[in-house]
Amino acid sequence: MARTAFVTGSAGFIGFHTCKRLLAEGWTVIGLDAMTDYYDVTLKQRRHAMLLQSQGFTALEQRLETPGVLMEVFETHRPDVVIHLAAQAGVRYSIDAPRSYVEANLIGTFELLEAARAYPPAHMLLASTSSAFGANTVMPYAETHKADTQMSFYAATKKATENMAHSYAHLYDLPTTMFRFFTVYGPWGRPDMALFKFTSAILEGRPIDVYNHGNMQRDFTYIDDLVEGILRLIEAAPQRPATADDISPVDSLSPVAPFRVVNIGNGQPSQLGTFIEAIETALGQTATKNFMDMQPGDVPATWADDSLLKELVGAIPRTELQTGVQAFVDWYRKDYRPD
Repeated sequence: MARTAFVTGSAGFIGFHTCKRLLAEGWTVIGLDAMTDYYDVTLKQRRHAMLLQSQGFTALEQRLETPGVLMEVFETHRPDVVIHLAAQAGVRYSIDAPRSYVEANLIGTFELLEAARAYPPAHMLLASTSSAFGANTVMPYAETHKADTQMSFYAATKKATENMAHSYAHLYDLPTTMFRFFTVYGPWGRPDMALFKFTSAILEGRPIDVYNHGNMQRDFTYIDDLVEGILRLIEAAPQRPATADDISPVDSLSPVAPFRVVNIGNGQPSQLGTFIEAIETALGQTATKNFMDMQPGDVPATWADDSLLKELVGAIPRTELQTGVQAFVDWYRKDYRPD
């Protein structure tokens, strides 16, 4: 009998790819998405339409934070695994609309945890962000580093969800893995992300905004590699340790709960200029660059230490930046913006 996965944010970029892979591997998938208008809803509808071509997929259009919605989903479907990807995303938008982050990220996650307490799944996997590392300057970022200096309200809400989930894991013995994702990109991506914006601007002959005068680096992670990490981690549910001495030095496993934080990144950062060059090569066009100061809440660099991920599930693929960018550009030209 097929196992059931409940995926929140199923019409989102990462959620869509995760559901697609789960369905291909024979899972029954219940997907929930609020279809908010933070970006083009048509793109979200197209993603769900593709997933609905599988008989194993059920789509629910509801808000996480609405009282009782998630409790009903858990009661009806009794998911074996929960993959919580829904959130109000975006560092810059969190300056303009912070309340939406409280509602979706904090209240929405609370509703999820309450439903899981009532109908416990075998494993809870919740998305956090590399932005949780905040002002840390020691790189690569390891899960065992302190993460108490978030630079944006978005990052603060995601770190808060880590703390909330830890308390529920401890109190109710819910095996929980928190992902910290690093700059995910690829086909069917979000229009507010740099790759999407740069590609659109270059094709339309508009200048691109290059923040911090190009002195930035990111651990760009291709979507297929990320999803591989997520699916492998499903089978690596944490267990409450008998003693703190049982925890590996690289493991973020809590000494008091079946809970850990895991980085999923490429493990190899690239300069922003290299990223832009990859886009120019894929498009066969040169960008006009508008160099600007750093934006509030942003950080100059990210770099994932992937030692723990390797220890738990082995090395995941590392798609070369040029290969991944070319795949996005091919999708953009063929499926998103046909010539």
